[in-house]
Amino acid sequence: MWRDIDPRVPERERPEPGFGRVSGQTEVESGPVSDDPRDVFTRDLDLPRGSSRERVRVNDKEYRLSGDDVRVLATVGAFRVVPSGDLREPNPKTPTRPARDLERLRDVGLVHTTPYVVGGTRTTLVTLTGDGRDVLEQGRRPGSAGAGQAYYVGITKPRELAHDSRLYSAYMKAAERLAERGEPVRRVVLEEELKREYQRFLQAQNRERRERGETPEGRAEAVARWAQEHELPYDDGHVQFPDARIEYQDREGRRAVENIEVVTPHYRGAHAAAKARSGFTRYRASGARLGGLRTTGRSGRGVDPRLAEELLS
Repeated sequence: MWRDIDPRVPERERPEPGFGRVSGQTEVESGPVSDDPRDVFTRDLDLPRGSSRERVRVNDKEYRLSGDDVRVLATVGAFRVVPSGDLREPNPKTPTRPARDLERLRDVGLVHTTPYVVGGTRTTLVTLTGDGRDVLEQGRRPGSAGAGQAYYVGITKPRELAHDSRLYSAYMKAAERLAERGEPVRRVVLEEELKREYQRFLQAQNRERRERGETPEGRAEAVARWAQEHELPYDDGHVQFPDARIEYQDREGRRAVENIEVVTPHYRGAHAAAKARSGFTRYRASGARLGGLRTTGRSGRGVDPRLAEELLS
């Protein structure tokens, strides 16, 4: 059944935000860097990269994969769900080949496809299967798992599909702008990964607070420090999380981040007000990108004048 459900109305009312897009002083790890924002998701993989299909054996199963196949698997895994049209590259000589290649990946059990309606347009949403993630995880280069790209399987929030399916498009707009400035992307961190790390921190803090008899005021200070260390907005005891964080390399070779948010027409009330003040780079599903804040370790916070308004399709 075709559906067009935007999930963002009441179920994630978020607190008031603080500052947004910032960069740190940490040197970016070494490794090959591509100017193509679609290549970042395969950067740490020892898997086929050329146009010819090669044999890849994982868990007693054998697949024949090309570099384009690996890129599709890694892109879908990085964002959890991507519309099939966003994965296709125009090719006037073989206009139907991308669709056939996606069907082949589905037929061998590496991706799953779901018909859907997004913004009134029929599309097909693509997600990674467990076997698809196994191909990527077992193809990681040694030592790259800790700070490498995370890959996700399946759909966990069906009510958020209309929103989440637009995240890859927002990423491409931001990443292409960074590439034009000579600041290549290193990886993308989804909201759920940031929240998972925050929950681990809170659990550890709760244990320590019980042992020390710490006051609620002490907890608030600890949360504020955590937010500052992780370059996230904080206000009134709450941390604000973006839909995704882009980690990139600035012109001086340092790690920097840009937090991005997809804003749908269903953003309302305190939720909408919080996002407006977050400093995240915001993209409207039907409207304009509203801008964001960018800072460096030396220059301090300020509005980036290069952030022009953009639309998501």
